[in-house]
Amino acid sequence: MRKTFISEVAPPQEHAGPAWWFAFHRNRLLVEVVEDVVRVPYRERVEELGVTVVQRHYLGRYDGVPCHAVDLADEALPEGMGFKDLRQVYGLLEEDLFVLGGRAVQIVEWDRTHQFCGRCGSQTESKEKERAKICPKCGLHCFPRLSPAIIVAVERGDKILLARSSHFPRGLFSVLAGFVEPGETIEECVVREVKEEVGVTVGNIRYFGSQPWPFPNSLMIGFTAEYLSGELELDPTEIAEAGWFRADALPNIPGRISIAGRLIKWFQEKSQAAR
Repeated sequence: MRKTFISEVAPPQEHAGPAWWFAFHRNRLLVEVVEDVVRVPYRERVEELGVTVVQRHYLGRYDGVPCHAVDLADEALPEGMGFKDLRQVYGLLEEDLFVLGGRAVQIVEWDRTHQFCGRCGSQTESKEKERAKICPKCGLHCFPRLSPAIIVAVERGDKILLARSSHFPRGLFSVLAGFVEPGETIEECVVREVKEEVGVTVGNIRYFGSQPWPFPNSLMIGFTAEYLSGELELDPTEIAEAGWFRADALPNIPGRISIAGRLIKWFQEKSQAAR
């Protein structure tokens, strides 16, 4: 994040001034729309928005300003506002606020779906100083769901491997990604996912960076890797198209706010430096 965010569970006892309110109805974010500019509500109290609150969660402080996640009871819209899926505001909100919105929606959804214990069925209670729910009857602890996934830029000489997922719009390509399986290291996941999706073997796997990604509940762990062997053989249930692309002849690719975009940018800059 560009500015400092301090994660906290217990809200401050006193705060004078506005706060960021990430309010959701059925996982759609309430935003202000002013002349095609999308903004997260910035108010002193959520009641100023004229909405009915089911539950609120304190997230912490962004650049010193409190941030709250809110679950709304209905879809009644205040004037000048609208509900948007987070994917719809990707690239429209400031990057930091988009990331905080992703954090907020995951906490709201986790709270909504963990009202009762999955072991004994008793109603759960929120812990005061920890982001967790506990069953008062059997003691089961439940934490927000997090699903680790790898994302990898595979190089072959002066080319990068890009693919179009079967659920991508036509013409949009990206690097390969997939969820880590139980008992698997993230490096093993890189090798398996690339082999399963496009049929090639990779090596020299190096860590690149990570990004929280709320679609759904993912922690994207980025890598670079080098092609070792094999020909492209696509898994048609996952991949519609794939190919090797030079840095100066790339197809339509994700924006740079995503780790996929950053991996491809890394490849472009590396290629330019090698000229």
